[in-house]
Amino acid sequence: MYVDIVEAQSKYGFWGWNLWRQPIGFIIFLISSLAECERLPFDLPEAEEELIAGYQTEYSGIKFGLFYVASYLNLLISSLFVTVLYLGGCNISIPYVSILELFERDPIFGTTIGIFITLAKTYLFLFISIAT
Repeated sequence: MYVDIVEAQSKYGFWGWNLWRQPIGFIIFLISSLAECERLPFDLPEAEEELIAGYQTEYSGIKFGLFYVASYLNLLISSLFVTVLYLGGCNISIPYVSILELFERDPIFGTTIGIFITLAKTYLFLFISIAT
């Protein structure tokens, strides 16, 4: 399933991404992932009225830290979903580059580059989500 989604987006390079094919779906997915991860403007558990009576006062130490680790892990996974579903996954998305043929000949190096490209796109979206 993952391979089919990524291969469907690799036909036209950058312009073949589902971001351009389904912009309304991308916006809806973006808004719902930000709401699921409780990021701005959907940060109701961290509203100003609840800073005294919210979950921040109920947990301290390692439990409080694990709450935030789980929150950022959720954000990382949603960024990975955005990368695979809308940003082309592991494709470098530059059409007609002859260097990419070298990557396909060596399966280990090609897989490593694919993982690096996927993580770079994921961390870019993660940075955008955290910075806003």
